[in-house]
Amino acid sequence: MSQSTASKRPAILIVEDDFEIARLLAVTLTEAGMTAEIAGDGADMDAWRRRATFDLIVLDVMLPGEDGFSLCRRLRAETTVPILMLTAQGEEVDRIVGLEIGADDYVTKPFSAREVTARIRSLLRRAAYAPAERDGLKPLRFEGWTLDPQRRQVRDPSGARVAMTTAEFDLLLVFCRNPGKILTREQLLAHTHAGLAGPIDRSVDVHVRRIRQKIETDPSEPILLKTVRLGGYMFTATVDV
Repeated sequence: MSQSTASKRPAILIVEDDFEIARLLAVTLTEAGMTAEIAGDGADMDAWRRRATFDLIVLDVMLPGEDGFSLCRRLRAETTVPILMLTAQGEEVDRIVGLEIGADDYVTKPFSAREVTARIRSLLRRAAYAPAERDGLKPLRFEGWTLDPQRRQVRDPSGARVAMTTAEFDLLLVFCRNPGKILTREQLLAHTHAGLAGPIDRSVDVHVRRIRQKIETDPSEPILLKTVRLGGYMFTATVDV
């Protein structure tokens, strides 16, 4: 059992080589009722993950040795733990790349520790950290696929589990709950970021593209998740509860 499961205090791993930034964030998270550990690079991150389980990872892009992008790819290959990336101010390409490889959200430097804490709380809520919020949610089915909001799992028509990030799962859940409706990017951000000033609109496009790669027979010619010109997106499948 993880420390967070036993104590009900979310456990956060901060992967940041600037110790003062990491320490300030760790103190703020601790004051907010969480536990926080600090890793200075990828090797430290791996060491911490071997001896503890974390509910969320804060990952800086610029790290000595293996950079944050590479670490994010490695994490996504083996876990769906929410990842919040820290990127340089004005480096939009970093944010897009981070989202493309599976990060759930990002914050640009310099940042407010309180803003990061708010983002972390939002991601934990979206990952259904509180069991009570999941009670009574029944699986949704479309075209042989099954989406289980309580277990936060997606299974393909063969029954195999398909890995999805927190953001991808939340977007697909919104689509399944609103089949046949045109949803704008702003509506999708509002549904998946709990009212926070979430990532730039293009992040929705990135996540939708990743969802298509997983649920569409031909992602280049999507049938289930269509783009509506000047509108947003529409989920065309029939959804059964």
